[in-house]
Order: sequence, then C-alpha cells, then structure tokens
Amino acid sequence: MPKFLDSLPMILSRALDGIMPVYRTLFQEHAITDQQWRVMRALWEQKHLTSKQISEITLLPSPSLVGILDRLEKKGFVGRLRSIEDRRLVYIVPTQAGRELQELMLPKIEQIHDKFMQEVTPEEWGELNRILDKLNGHKTTSVVASGNRV
Repeated sequence: MPKFLDSLPMILSRALDGIMPVYRTLFQEHAITDQQWRVMRALWEQKHLTSKQISEITLLPSPSLVGILDRLEKKGFVGRLRSIEDRRLVYIVPTQAGRELQELMLPKIEQIHDKFMQEVTPEEWGELNRILDKLNGHKTTSVVASGNRV
C-alpha cells in the first residue's frame, strides 16, 4: 500500500489544490460557483441540454443540480424551454446574459488553460488523459444533444 501522501486521492487533491484557485478567482469575479461554471460551460458547447444530460456531463447529482439551475435562472444566465416534439422534456438553455458571460469568461479561461499547458508537452497532456481515463475505467461522457457528442 502506498504512503498516504502517495495515494491516488491525495495526488489528485494536491493537483486540484494547485490548479483550481486561479479558476475560482475568475468564477468569483463573475459571481458564480464552481458547479455553476460546470453547468454554463456544458451549455455553451450545446444548443440546449436536459437536466439529466447536464447531470451526466458535469458529474453533478440531479438533486444538487435542481438548486444550481434555479440559482442560475435567478441570475438570468439560463432559461427553461419545453420541447415541441416531446412536452415532457424541458431543455436548459443559456440566455443572452449567459452568452454574454461566455464572451467575458472564455478568453480568460483559455489564458489560464494555456498557462497550465506551458508546463507540459502535448504528449504529456495526452498521456495524462489516457492514464486518468484508464484509472476511471474508460468512462467517458457520451451524452448526445442536438446531434453532437458532448
């Protein structure tokens, strides 16, 4: 058994502790939480998503997601749209304010990402992803929305 500090949970926790503060500072500047960011980021890549799809993509449990979506709607970043084809489906869509948030945040997120990517080679980044996917049992998100893989 590895020593505590060499255990996978501790290695991953240290990595997150080293990476997330710069992201959280940006999130705070725009008055959103980590979880709200995950939802918005998923929505910015799709035309619309159901709550179930958002839960699968963001790894946020459905019960928690209800409150997150309510708060994002209250802030004016998302809206709900009932499907014309299947009235049982309700899609979550970014509003104009949500798209404006995207325009403000994505360039800054890209800068943060680029800064971290300067620390590793493209090969190392690919290997890191392969290793983590392997440890995760090759579980990848296969949610399909609007005909696009998310």
